[in-house]
Amino acid sequence: MGKHVATVSWQSDGKFISGRYNRAHEWRFDGGAVVKGSSSPSVVPLPMSDASAVDPEEALIASASSCHMLWFLSLAQNAGFDVLSYRDEAEGVMGKDDRGRISITRIVLRPEIAFAGRQPGSEELSALHHEAHEKCFIANTLRSEVVVESATESSQNAA
Repeated sequence: MGKHVATVSWQSDGKFISGRYNRAHEWRFDGGAVVKGSSSPSVVPLPMSDASAVDPEEALIASASSCHMLWFLSLAQNAGFDVLSYRDEAEGVMGKDDRGRISITRIVLRPEIAFAGRQPGSEELSALHHEAHEKCFIANTLRSEVVVESATESSQNAA
């Protein structure tokens, strides 16, 4: 159905044998985008990590959020809704999975969507999110739970 390529490259800073080497690296994508990557400072402490770079866990969460959003936008447009903006402050939770391995065990999407004109009812909005989730290639790939919460549910869960 398609091939997707990312080139990941890293170069030693001369400290590899000591274990105190820098985990900063580069992601290059076929369209020309270059992204700074690194381990998360919560996994490998500074200065061996680069806090300004994207870590694999963040990238996974962003991928799930982006995939869901792109399907949602397509489905909303096909349903005749005029989406003005879409913002998602997605969050991933790390823990042990059912095999006892550390993984992202849950991804919570919290889309805030503004519409022009006709507004979807709560059932229509829920159906759009459900179908977007079902169609999302990333969600279909992951073993972890991926949850979509409304901004209202998010604030209730924080209480």
